[in-house]
Amino acid sequence: RLPTPPPSLLCYFVSRNKLVGDIPSSICNASSLEVLTLWNNSINGTIPECIGNLSSSLSHIDLGNNNFHGGSLPRSLGNCKDLNLLDVGNSNLNDTFPNWLGNLDHLQVLVLRSNKFFGQMDNSDVTVPFPRLRVIDLSHNNFSGYLPTNFFKNLQSIRMGHENKLEPEYMEDVSDYIAFNYAYGLSFTVKGSETEFQSVLTSWMVIDFSDNQFFGELPKTLGELHSLIVLNLSHNCLTGPIPSSLGDLSELESLDLSSNKFQGRIPTELTNLGFLEVLNLSQNNLKGPIPQGKQFDTFTNDSYKENLGLCGLPLSKRCDNDRGTLVKFDTDDELNWKFSILMGYGCGLVLGLNMGYIVFATGKPWWLIRIVERVQQRFTKR
Repeated sequence: RLPTPPPSLLCYFVSRNKLVGDIPSSICNASSLEVLTLWNNSINGTIPECIGNLSSSLSHIDLGNNNFHGGSLPRSLGNCKDLNLLDVGNSNLNDTFPNWLGNLDHLQVLVLRSNKFFGQMDNSDVTVPFPRLRVIDLSHNNFSGYLPTNFFKNLQSIRMGHENKLEPEYMEDVSDYIAFNYAYGLSFTVKGSETEFQSVLTSWMVIDFSDNQFFGELPKTLGELHSLIVLNLSHNCLTGPIPSSLGDLSELESLDLSSNKFQGRIPTELTNLGFLEVLNLSQNNLKGPIPQGKQFDTFTNDSYKENLGLCGLPLSKRCDNDRGTLVKFDTDDELNWKFSILMGYGCGLVLGLNMGYIVFATGKPWWLIRIVERVQQRFTKR
């Protein structure tokens, strides 16, 4: 079971162990605690309500990868005014979205992935919602309703971060006693694969709302999050066109909109995303030509599969250039057509060379003259 830390302890690290049982309420006596990391154990029960009253200087809470039994997030966490990271991913929590965390001015990383969070997010009542948030992972939950437009509008760090780039800095908390990296054990989906980080730059900006039940159209305001590196909205019920404003996400390296119901064409403005390494638009209702040029020439069929109306490279379906519509012209037909032309051309070339050789060798091709004379006689009789 989890040992109770002494009251004077500043940092409590017990990650990657085999601890079981619940978090004892006696842990709340550690009034000097600044960092609490219980990540990757088998702790169950609920999160004690008193945990948010530990210390006003509590900056890092990592309770991810545990077995909490349906408990909700303690609202007392709203008292942790210096909180920089809250990770409760993969922990079987059951709650609505904690809008009240938006009052924490220093919160930079919020991970709620793989729980049972539910309900809508577009009814936020906080005054200053998440002004410094850089990484938010809500994937693999039961959130529903429209994508929260106002939520995206207020992510000031992601909107403005690209304007303040200096030398690379890591997300870390430096005090008189310790320098603690926020990303220790932080894990989320990056560029199509699960990645665990040992350190994360302050320039790393992530929004992952995948595997939920969000519906409606993408808000154009997403294009104002100019510092965004990873945007994953896959496996939802989103509809409508892909807004051309996404082409303004100049720092974007990974875009996943797969397994939705998007319609219309792929905006040509997406070719402006010069750092884009991973693109997944598969399993939608997109149509028309795939944009060409720059990094779009590097993406494979997997980026577009199961969009029956798409055409152009790298797909084998060609487009009518005048209308941008689909033309039935697959690779096998194209090969057969080219083969037929080459065969006809080859046969004609061989016959012409043979006749030329005979004329050159005999000097007087009497057989050819006789054929011509007979044809002329037949036309004369008619």
